[in-house]
Amino acid sequence: KRGPMLREVHGLGTLVPEDIRWIPAQTNVRVERIVLRPGAIVHPSSVILELSDPQLQRDMLDAQYQLKGAEADFANLKVQVNSQLMNQKSGEATVRSDYEQTRLQHDVDVKLFKEGIQSSHIEELSRVKEEQLKIRLQLEEERTRVATDSANAQLAAQEAKVEQQRALYNLKKSQYDALHVRAGIEGVLQLVPVEEGQQVIPGTYLARVADPKKLKAEIKIPETQAKDVAIGQKATVDTRNGVVNGSVMRIDPSVQAGTVTVDVRITEPLPLGARPDLSVDGTIELENLRDVLYVGRPVNGQPESKIGIFKLVDDGSEAVRVNVVLGRSSVNTIEIRDGLKVGDKVILSDMSQWDNFDRIRLK
Repeated sequence: KRGPMLREVHGLGTLVPEDIRWIPAQTNVRVERIVLRPGAIVHPSSVILELSDPQLQRDMLDAQYQLKGAEADFANLKVQVNSQLMNQKSGEATVRSDYEQTRLQHDVDVKLFKEGIQSSHIEELSRVKEEQLKIRLQLEEERTRVATDSANAQLAAQEAKVEQQRALYNLKKSQYDALHVRAGIEGVLQLVPVEEGQQVIPGTYLARVADPKKLKAEIKIPETQAKDVAIGQKATVDTRNGVVNGSVMRIDPSVQAGTVTVDVRITEPLPLGARPDLSVDGTIELENLRDVLYVGRPVNGQPESKIGIFKLVDDGSEAVRVNVVLGRSSVNTIEIRDGLKVGDKVILSDMSQWDNFDRIRLK
């Protein structure tokens, strides 16, 4: 035939939740009680498991006491440095007052000396005293700046210790709170792979929670057909209870067992009965070829190859082998680039037992 040909690839797969939360153990813990079993509807605050770790409780209390001690040391240091700084500022204020009085007195002595009322000796003593107090004031101002910088540095260092102890306490508290294992999201509890009384190490998965309302399809596409799959392409997913539309949202960069995993985001409401791990069929639209010569896909027909196909002749009573150049392929059709023309009838089934013959008779 000649006309439009829709290129598609097909694969099998399963429905999986888009939002999955695995909950791991944070410390060495013992499973005391399983509160909820798989299948239960959970909320973010729902408690799934109750764990125990006596050492963790002791560590949390120790961290709490250390934090309170560090906060008390910080408050005490703040009082001390503020007191020292106030004493220094008070000393500076006293020297400044003495300097201002001496400066005014020197101005008076200079005036009296110029009027001849007072001797130069008194004016000279007044000038020297003013200069000495000016130097003392400069030194006191420098001491105040140094004392201020020292106070700030001491407080910053102690505050850093407080924050360090607070971070340690918050860590221990979060680990202690995690002994009540909570779902964290709205959804359904899917898996609890531990038993009561079991001892687990950090990183061991304790539970899996998923949102069953948001499912995607993971489709396994043969690696030879996956090269033209691209993100955003249209797709359909057959759940055996209805067909829904979707689009390609992710393509696995690796090949596993001869297939490439393609994630399809479902853009329509799923049929009744759709649930995680349900087997589905997926079809991805690659492109729509407008005007091509195509035929049903032969059993051994691979895209971009040359094969021998039996073409019917003599009103279908016989068939002769012709060499055909194949092009782009779809699920059930393939492009013909050379060797056939519109209206030709060919045998698509497996004819490998007749490989040694170029002409056969049909019964």
